[in-house]
Amino acid sequence: MTATSRPLPRRWRAAFVVASVAASSPVLAHPAGAFARTAAILLILVQAAALWWLADRPWLGTAVVLAVSAGLQLMFPAFGPGIAFVVLCTYAWVRPAAETLWVLAFAVVAVCLPAVVRGRWAMAGLWLGAVLLAWSWGALVRARGERRVAERRQAVLEERARIARDLHDVLAHTVSVMVVQAAAADDVFESNPDKAREALRRTEETGRQALAELRGFLRAVRTDTGADDPGPQPTLADIKRLIETMGEAGLAVTLRREGDGEVPLGVQVGAYRIVQEALTNTLRHARASAAEVLVLVGEAEVRVRVRDDGRGAAPGRGGGHGLIGMRERASLLGGSLRAGPRTDAAGFEVEALLPVRGEP
Repeated sequence: MTATSRPLPRRWRAAFVVASVAASSPVLAHPAGAFARTAAILLILVQAAALWWLADRPWLGTAVVLAVSAGLQLMFPAFGPGIAFVVLCTYAWVRPAAETLWVLAFAVVAVCLPAVVRGRWAMAGLWLGAVLLAWSWGALVRARGERRVAERRQAVLEERARIARDLHDVLAHTVSVMVVQAAAADDVFESNPDKAREALRRTEETGRQALAELRGFLRAVRTDTGADDPGPQPTLADIKRLIETMGEAGLAVTLRREGDGEVPLGVQVGAYRIVQEALTNTLRHARASAAEVLVLVGEAEVRVRVRDDGRGAAPGRGGGHGLIGMRERASLLGGSLRAGPRTDAAGFEVEALLPVRGEP
């Protein structure tokens, strides 16, 4: 695992240096010889320098501070670890967990060994608990920060998936219809110019519809506009117009709707998009001549089913973006979706169950 890059601000460096000098200078007031006093001053200066460069060489700076703490404790038994706990906590905060384990082991030795050498076992146990607490606190803060980063990354990925799904829904159907209509116009361009013009007019109308939907989608995803209303959303009533569009593209579709009741807008939009994507796949892949759409509105759920008489599971129909988007829509609404070859006849079938009540 690579080290995380979290440089310490300069004000933290200065604060650490001042705190280390303030915490360590009382040892100079203890009665000691000139050599011990000089050595203590040098160790305090080395510790201050290590703290200043802690952000650039965290492992080396931490090791130096721990070693200085051990040296001061050995020379002055009444002196505690002092700044060593703060440095250990900071190191556990800014570095990966696996990298901090060796520092934890070294800290246990550096902080507890002087007390063990003098047989002060109670004090050694106290320092051991303090070392573990300091390291745990830093690791906890680091873990919470990483969790927040992961949550933000997950939110970004989910938003990207939503935008991709909605963009696919906006463009896939209309562009597929335009391609079919343009191909039909090309086939009869010389033999039946009037029919070719009619197909081209339908292509133009479909293209304008796609542009309008795309503009509405872009307005909805732009965060700098401050608009919360994404514009008109398709409902179950718009499925009839969708089927008429498919008929103009050459696919005969029959609609059967049963039941009546209040259906939340989100469920209506999801049902419409699922029907739209299923019919678009039929038009593009199935080589079908007819399809049927069932919309059953019940008290607890909305059931939508799309069947065609095509060649069954064509390549790409089992795991493309369209089917993934349909499954995601059903799942987000708390429902389920089943797609596969028909069991009663040739063709393909998509069926979704979307609950009317309950939180997604």
